[in-house]
Amino acid sequence: MLQSTEIPTPAAPRREEEIRAIPEPASISVPESPMPALAPVKVRARWFEFKRGVPASVKVALGVLAWLGFLFGWHLAATSGAASNPLFPSPGQVTEALWQLFAERGFSSDVLASLQRILLSFALAAAVAVPIGVMMGAFPVVEAALSPLVSAFRYLPAPAFIPLLLMWLGTGDTQKIALLMLGVIWFLITLVCDTTKQTPLDFIETSKTLGGSRRTILWTIVVPVALPGIVDTCRQMLAVSWTYLVIAEIVAATDGIGAMMMRARRFVHVDEIMAGILVIGLLGLLCDLAFRGLYWLMFPYLRRH
Repeated sequence: MLQSTEIPTPAAPRREEEIRAIPEPASISVPESPMPALAPVKVRARWFEFKRGVPASVKVALGVLAWLGFLFGWHLAATSGAASNPLFPSPGQVTEALWQLFAERGFSSDVLASLQRILLSFALAAAVAVPIGVMMGAFPVVEAALSPLVSAFRYLPAPAFIPLLLMWLGTGDTQKIALLMLGVIWFLITLVCDTTKQTPLDFIETSKTLGGSRRTILWTIVVPVALPGIVDTCRQMLAVSWTYLVIAEIVAATDGIGAMMMRARRFVHVDEIMAGILVIGLLGLLCDLAFRGLYWLMFPYLRRH
């Protein structure tokens, strides 16, 4: 006979009363402690910060300190020996020589002659370079045609043209102005071209969508956008023009700062040579400030507050 096997039945679920009877775990009470008040964190102002503006008063103070430090180091270097070195005069001797040049030797006429050459040559160079640079930056086909020529001339030293300019133009002011033009015109074309290229393409495409012609886009979009950069580029290249002044005036010149320095060299008047260098630096600084003022007046929307 078959034996009956009992199949275990699953345990019946607990009733609700039994579940409620299970004690809950005791909660642990943690005494509350008051949070200590955080002291305000003081942020130390540091001088060397990236992209941090400097107040105008601090700029002036730092510039004055830099000049004072330069003059003090120059004075120490000139007076450190037992006897004064005539080939390395002190700032006081250079200042005295500068006063004698203006008061007794008519140095002001030389300064005016040099300043006239610089301004005239740079104006002519800008009148040629800016339109060419704008056209090269606005139209790639113009850049493709002129860039090989401009790039090649940019690497030629301007003093190498002095023999040719003397034979072609003589020893007058025309030769000096032409040399000063050659010193900056090729670099000016390249920099103006690069500045014009930075015009946002969205501006040009939007103007095309609105029906603007090439001439309209050039004069109402490209030129106004690139003009602040062009003015700043001219300011920088004017400094380069000053560096060629002495080279242009040492060859068959009767007036100008460079001519005065060559006359002083014949008599080993080092103080007068250094006075001429100082005048060139001061005139360059004044021209730079004039361009900065022009930039500030022309583009008030770009002023830094």
